[in-house]
Amino acid sequence: MIRLDQITLREIHLPLREPFRISSGTVSERRIVLLELRDASGAVAWSECVAGEWPNYSSETVDTAWLAIEAYVAPRVLGVRFDKPADVHAALERDFRGHEMAKAAVEMGMWGVAAAQAGVPLAQLIGGTRERIAVGISLGIQASPQALADKAVAASAEGYHKVKIKIEPGRDVEYLRAARLALPSAELMADANNAYTLADAGLLAELDELNLMMIEQPLAHDDLVRHAELQRRLRTAICLDESITSLERAQDMVTLGAGRIINIKPGRVGGFNVSVAIHNYCKRLGIPVWCGGMLESGIGRAYNVALASLPNFTLPGDLSPSRRYWEQDIVFPQWTMDDEGMMTVPLDRTGIGVEIDVDRISALTVRRAVLRSPA
Repeated sequence: MIRLDQITLREIHLPLREPFRISSGTVSERRIVLLELRDASGAVAWSECVAGEWPNYSSETVDTAWLAIEAYVAPRVLGVRFDKPADVHAALERDFRGHEMAKAAVEMGMWGVAAAQAGVPLAQLIGGTRERIAVGISLGIQASPQALADKAVAASAEGYHKVKIKIEPGRDVEYLRAARLALPSAELMADANNAYTLADAGLLAELDELNLMMIEQPLAHDDLVRHAELQRRLRTAICLDESITSLERAQDMVTLGAGRIINIKPGRVGGFNVSVAIHNYCKRLGIPVWCGGMLESGIGRAYNVALASLPNFTLPGDLSPSRRYWEQDIVFPQWTMDDEGMMTVPLDRTGIGVEIDVDRISALTVRRAVLRSPA
């Protein structure tokens, strides 16, 4: 049984080791909302809201998520008894549309509390079976094809099982071709972050010659119909990211033929309950899934690693080690990748699997709010 007494919100500013550029913008410092959830039993768990500073990936932002958690999400769970964490999702959905990232931050945190209460690893609690996870890397848009090729070669040499390459109009075919020439047999994929339209189908079809694993979300963030038309014109599999916000949207993708792969980001779909449902649906149909990243700190990474331990996460996720993005993470031990390009699921530690560097978080905190149970 879970009954939260308190949620503490903190916003921190965590600088990236280097700027990260996608088609819709560049990030040099990550504004991150962290949650510390305290249960009446004494169990504590930390979680993270993946919303960004600007509404360029989602309509949600750091500021809208803070407001939504404070005004709408937290009041639905504080002081309320839940028999199990799987019951939280329904309480957050009732007469409450949208704000999936805000909901996910609380819902996933309550799974973390439940794992701490039970004295089991989070991955085990949600049904994970993998002990090690293949790691992929995401490369931001580079200044030239050669610069991209050099980055891709370096990533492959480090042992990453998949190299995801961000693209945008004007920095696409020639850039990807340079990477493929440099790495003839590596697993490469492109991520467009909805930078194209169906009018670009001919250009995107040129990517078929490069033997990519997939092209991720080439068209509009909320589109399925045009993706279905594009998929009919391509040999390369389309992977949907932003378009999949629920189990029903995943089912629609399959019905329409709008894609062949799904990137499950738990923050995007409202938390673990929906993530697991999408995973199970895809597993039954033989549709591969993988876990994408949202420039999370080590706290958010803990939840992604737990999710990616489920059996149908058969493709390498964007689960790069802490040093890939941060000079110093806010957890210890920091997340690492071994020489075989694998990340170990922390099944030997209870809860989310990492300790929280509270002192570093305190030093990085720019605002804080304590939300308490009314009872």
